[in-house]
Amino acid sequence: MAKMSYKSYDDHELIQRMLSDDYAAYIEIYERYSRQLHAHAYKRLSNRNEVKDLLQEVFAALWQNRCSLTPQTPLAGYLYATLRYRIIKLIAHKKVEVLYFESLSAIDTHDNTTPDYLIREKEIGQLIEKEIVQLPEKMQEVFRMSRQSHLSHKEIAEELGLSETTVKKHVNNALKVLRPKFGTLLSLVYFLFP
Repeated sequence: MAKMSYKSYDDHELIQRMLSDDYAAYIEIYERYSRQLHAHAYKRLSNRNEVKDLLQEVFAALWQNRCSLTPQTPLAGYLYATLRYRIIKLIAHKKVEVLYFESLSAIDTHDNTTPDYLIREKEIGQLIEKEIVQLPEKMQEVFRMSRQSHLSHKEIAEELGLSETTVKKHVNNALKVLRPKFGTLLSLVYFLFP
């Protein structure tokens, strides 16, 4: 019943309420703008999974950065600008990946011991490892067992005395943290060259 009253609020009132940590106002903003933002992002990316991830990032950022807003902030403009920034960042990341893969394909596949190749492989591996050690200890342990030791969720659960659901959640959460930073480089470098 109380939720219905938020539909009558304008954006400025919703921001004001959100500044007072009113989560229901945040949910109303999400319901008001998520479809439009989804359509806007999909026109540029044509990938539903990427769009879904970007929208989660945009709305998570809205809630986390709500204190930087004022009731006069143009909400639609703020959300579209945040989305546009995330789209540009994603596209730039994809271009870096393409350049990296192109440089890998230029290397003689019979001799993967060229100094440049080994240096790049080591540097990327170190960057990924630096992020992995930032994960919570149990998540890190489960993630390493899954990806480096190639154990199934069931095997990890048995070894650590956890449920398979918990193991799956740890792996998924680790990937949610790492994928935005490394994308497919994560699987190419970290898992092929442990």
